[in-house]
Amino acid sequence: MYTVTKYPHGTFSWAENSSTDSDKAIAFYMDLFGWSKYEIPIDENNTYTMFQHQGENVAALSGMLPEGVPSLWFNYVTVEDVDALAQVVTDNGGTITHGPWDVFDSGRLLHIADPEGAHLGLWQPKQHIGAGIVNTVGAMCWNELLTRDAERAKDFYSKVLGWEYYGDEHYIHISNRGRNNGGMMEMDENFGEMPPMWMVYFHVEDIDAAMKRVEELGGRVVTQKMEAPDTGWFTVIEDPAGAVFYIMQLAKADPWEE
Repeated sequence: MYTVTKYPHGTFSWAENSSTDSDKAIAFYMDLFGWSKYEIPIDENNTYTMFQHQGENVAALSGMLPEGVPSLWFNYVTVEDVDALAQVVTDNGGTITHGPWDVFDSGRLLHIADPEGAHLGLWQPKQHIGAGIVNTVGAMCWNELLTRDAERAKDFYSKVLGWEYYGDEHYIHISNRGRNNGGMMEMDENFGEMPPMWMVYFHVEDIDAAMKRVEELGGRVVTQKMEAPDTGWFTVIEDPAGAVFYIMQLAKADPWEE
């Protein structure tokens, strides 16, 4: 019901943590979400930690960050051809930050920044499709853009990825080929100097218990528990190395249908 074998073009498919303290972060996520792991050597100094849930790849973590860059979660969208999209990105005010390049036999990627500076990965899969399970407890369930200019962001992503939108000025829902595919929210003065960014959500069974466990594991609950009407409860979390993300107790998780 929640397993995935193929993501359509334009669909969020993966989330990856780049951490300044891999050991602390790995222990945190394995305990909080009940994940297991296996390590993929990258070179003599670095490994790629693949997290698994219910026997499926669910997210990943690496310690490869440029000097001075804080820990973060990075979101990926599956596309059919990253090379063909590079020019589309720049023609519409975006920036190529890395790539395109091949990741062994796993796939081909392109890292971009939209016109407001929010970073996103575009992923052309080969052996690695992304998350093999979504929406269930312990898995990625939503992706969300926090932006200073929602209209500009909507225009950019519709031209690059073909997205459509519905909702109102308070919250914009992204639709991709008829499927709910994340959201956008325009930041106001309450966000301070926070830069535009894509955020990832992970589904938890009991948000109150999860918030308590976050603190016990050395993380931080950033916001109070909030309700999304008819959707569930959510809050922002900071892991022990400083990466921020959402946890959400969904009222009803959407099954994955291919």
